[in-house]
Amino acid sequence: MNDTSSEQAPARRAPVAPAAAPATSATPWLLVALLAHTGWGVYPVLARFLQTQSDLPSMVLLSAAYLPLALAFVVFGLRRFGPTIARSRALWVFAGVVTVRSVTNVMAARYTQAIYVQLMTLMTPFLIALLSYFVLRERLPRGTLTAMALSFVGSLLMLSSNLSGEGLHFALARSDLLGLGLALASAVFLALYMIAVRRTMTTSVSALGVLLFQSGVIFVVSLLFTFILGEDWGAWRGLQAIDWIAFLVFSLLILSGANGLQIVALRKLGAPVVSSLMGWRLLSTLLLGMLLLDEGLHGWVQVLGMAIVLATVTWYVRREAGSGS
Repeated sequence: MNDTSSEQAPARRAPVAPAAAPATSATPWLLVALLAHTGWGVYPVLARFLQTQSDLPSMVLLSAAYLPLALAFVVFGLRRFGPTIARSRALWVFAGVVTVRSVTNVMAARYTQAIYVQLMTLMTPFLIALLSYFVLRERLPRGTLTAMALSFVGSLLMLSSNLSGEGLHFALARSDLLGLGLALASAVFLALYMIAVRRTMTTSVSALGVLLFQSGVIFVVSLLFTFILGEDWGAWRGLQAIDWIAFLVFSLLILSGANGLQIVALRKLGAPVVSSLMGWRLLSTLLLGMLLLDEGLHGWVQVLGMAIVLATVTWYVRREAGSGS
């Protein structure tokens, strides 16, 4: 309608546009992410306890823990998602990444303290940035190198035994170095996991379907490794009640619960926002490690190191989440 006709026609009130639907609050999904991080903070403590005190071999533990989810995939997921999964290259790559992540993560907890394993996990945001820069040719976020340097200093303080006039002293055994190496490799694959999980959103497979599928792959791979390594399944006969409780929590609440919650949170919020809460993992690892393993921080130097790492990682990731929103 042009200006002339509008002058001749009776004035009519313009239709009122319907009010926009309120945006879905992110708070519930942030709580989901926090629960997932709590579970993964508990993970290295229970993994270490079950391997070093319950004497379960690494791959025996991993395959048995993933058995319920693998069975659920065969019974429910295979029929519903099988054809889509078979055609999806992204899902197979994703499953391969998460399998390597799971194997290295559980083995790292065997060789070094749970708090050290979690410390390497906290480096994931920086690894995501570096992988995105070198592989995806994305811009390196401002402040990344500074934050990495501060986190490196904090990590050295956490790993040190004491500080004297001669500098930092370390009391790391060879097993600790092996565990730290495995934990760092696991963190690299966790970074790849957080990047790859977004690719799974292009498929029609739900978060539950992705969880069941990846669990089935982890189960098959870890089961094969138990036979390749000649691990002893007879270790189950010596478990006490506390060992069985720890295993059930590890299998059902963490690998099933926290794993599924993490996938949902990543799909709803994205990797930067979910990663911004990763500092909580270190705190939950520390608290349960002190109670269950009698492992913790000793002295103000290690406490200072943890504070530096937590502050730096939290600032860096929240800054990135804010700039990307």
